[in-house]
Amino acid sequence: MGDQEPVVDPTRPVYAWQQVADWIARRIEGGELLPGARLEGEREMAEQVGVAVGTVRRAVEDLRQRGLVVTLPAKGTYIADRSTDS
Repeated sequence: MGDQEPVVDPTRPVYAWQQVADWIARRIEGGELLPGARLEGEREMAEQVGVAVGTVRRAVEDLRQRGLVVTLPAKGTYIADRSTDS
């Protein structure tokens, strides 16, 4: 990861899952993750970020509630196409 700041800062008074969700949301808003793109698997992302799989699962659940991602059972989680939003 080089000199990139860590995704989760344990000193911040914010839940780890919320920090992971915000990190993914920033990647979506910044165009790094495009609509229709498949999100990394929960295990892979947990290793990448250095958190438990349950933390990633909770973050993805939050992103679903925000309408940023859609999860297809047995297929994966994908970035939602929000271009139809007004």
